[in-house]
Parts: sequence; structure tokens; C-alpha cells
Amino acid sequence: MAARFSWTGHRRFAGGERVKPFDSFDEVASGNAQMYHAADYYWKGKHPGWAYYTAVPFGLTYTECNAWIRFGGGQELWDELAADFGLKCVLCGNTGVQMGGWFRKEMRSPNDFKGLKMRIPGLGGDVIAKLGASQVSLPGSQIYENLVSGAIDATEWVGPWNDSFMKFYEAAKYYYYPGFHEPGSALSLGMNKKFWDGLSKSDQLTIEAAAAMENDVMMAEYNAKNGASLAKLIKEQGVQLRRFNDDIYDAFGDATAEVFEEVRAHSELARKIDDSFVRSRQDVGSWAKIADQEYMAQRNRVLKI
Repeated sequence: MAARFSWTGHRRFAGGERVKPFDSFDEVASGNAQMYHAADYYWKGKHPGWAYYTAVPFGLTYTECNAWIRFGGGQELWDELAADFGLKCVLCGNTGVQMGGWFRKEMRSPNDFKGLKMRIPGLGGDVIAKLGASQVSLPGSQIYENLVSGAIDATEWVGPWNDSFMKFYEAAKYYYYPGFHEPGSALSLGMNKKFWDGLSKSDQLTIEAAAAMENDVMMAEYNAKNGASLAKLIKEQGVQLRRFNDDIYDAFGDATAEVFEEVRAHSELARKIDDSFVRSRQDVGSWAKIADQEYMAQRNRVLKI
């Protein structure tokens, strides 16, 4: 995902119209625009804590993310982080569990990542770098041309519905799952804090309600369309669906542990965010294991889904 657009006054600009997609953070923080709609992990270079508010490796699913942000202390820490940059942020969309990505070659072992050039943002990019790959950051509009030209060997994007429109299958036929890097990719409505503070309480509640509705509707749309889109990619475009084997996933896990240690060493706030995140992942995840996961496993077994 890339930064999508920003607002100035009552006008809305797509990425690249007013500023480059990755410059929307500074545009809004400075007050030149009032809002952006983007994935906050693009700002991890400013502070690694931003990554947690989109997705991090072995992180939270959509429902787990909502629980952490709304009831597990996540929003309060987001407010603390954002205020340091003159921003106020709220959840405004989610694309769910992402696919592992599109690859030109089969990925049989962790060694296959050595020398690989892959477009993958956020902390997920730091993880594959630990495996010897080169992390490449590109806005969505530039991925296809780089994949076709061979400038990159692989890319992740979102999931079958979005990916099918990007036509990555024309250059890379191997489509891997499950993604380790973005298990529930949240989008943020980021607002200039002075602008936000100057709004009436009624206007603030209206914006929060609209953002919450978008958070719900976006995930529903992705869930409704990804399955049929994946079937079409396989049947009509010859895409070869592959599952990352356990050796590769274990390597992702080992590298992720190293990355999180580096994040925690960054600052006291980074450690506080990680502590809160991990605590919520344990509490909510342990319940999901008993409830959601066990129910779905039995449902799918009985109905042969």
C-alpha cells in the first residue's frame, strides 16, 4: 500500500498530484494540508513506532488490531507518538491478511532470499533484509514497471482483489501465502493536530464516526472479493499458488525477533508501544485461538470448505 491522498481546505488530492505519495506525512504535519489517508508504516524512518499502526511481522489481524487500538491502550500510545510530530491519527480502513507476495522463482528455502530484490515496506522489509534480500520501497504506481523490467525480483502488495488489477502475474507467476509481514494492514486518517484541536467536539466525533465506518466497510469489501479474485487469477491467468514452507516461516520468525530487539532499543516510546502491542497480541490471540480458530477449523472440516 502507498500513501493515498491528502486534503487542503475542501479539496482532495491523489498521491502525486499535490506532493509525492511519501511526502504526505510532512505536508500534513507542517499544516500545508489538513489530512492524509495512508499506511503509517511508511513513516517508520521517522520513528519505528509508526510501523505498529499499519502492520508488523507476526502482528495483529484486523479484529485483533481493532481490539488493541480501541480497548488495549493502542490509541493512547498512537496519540503520544503522533503528537510529537504535530499529528492526530485514527483508524480508517484495513485490508486484512496480506499474501506473501509475487515471485519470479519458486522459494524453496530461506537461502532463496539471498540477493533477492523485493518491494516490501515496513518492518517486513527489515526482516527479509536479515535473510540477505534487498528491501525496495516503491509507491504502488511504480511497482509494475519495476517488476516487468527486472529491477525487482518480487513484490508484495495487498491481496488477490487489488493485485489482479496490478497485473503482476505478467512478470511473476508464483503467488505465495501466507504473508508474515502484514496480517491486518490498517490505514490511518492522519490529521494536523492544530487543525484537529481547533475542531468542535461534534466535528471530531463526526470524523471519528466516518473513519470507523470506513474501517468496517473496507474490510468487508476485501473479504467479499478476495476469494473470487484468487480463483480467477489461478484459472484465467495461470498464477501458481504456493505456500511458504515451515523452514522459510521459521526463518521469518528468527529474523523478526532480531528486528523487534532493534525497534525496542530505539527509544522508551518504542519500547512502550511494543510492550502494549505484545501484551494485547497474547491476550486477544489466546482467546481467538480458542474461539475463532477452533470454530473455523471445525466448520471447514464439516462443510469441506
